[in-house]
Amino acid sequence: MNDRIFITGLTLHAYHGVMAHEAKVGQTFGIDIEFDIDLAAAAKSDKVADTVSYDAVVTCATEAFLSQRFKLIEAAAGSVADAVLGTFPRVKAVTVTIHKPHAPIAATFSDVGVKLVRTRPAARP
Repeated sequence: MNDRIFITGLTLHAYHGVMAHEAKVGQTFGIDIEFDIDLAAAAKSDKVADTVSYDAVVTCATEAFLSQRFKLIEAAAGSVADAVLGTFPRVKAVTVTIHKPHAPIAATFSDVGVKLVRTRPAARP
């Protein structure tokens, strides 16, 4: 199966980070979510019931990302990935990319972030 749905450029303001000022002021993060899903039934039926609603995934990801203050964006990405897999049984695997373009790094850069790939465990016989 090579079917995939993607959501790119979800922008959220949050207070994640190790530094004290990140907890106080916060910053804007970008989130990209891609997930593997069998879209054969949806392609034939043209019915939302045969896929996963993008809106529902955005709501789920937003709630997971903002549910607590994370020191590490690795943990924030893991929370999003776990929430998507836990909420949408049709999703076989999810890739979550968190962009932190205003990370407190003493260098000039356009972006920094993490990308996590999580796969649903195979069903046991």
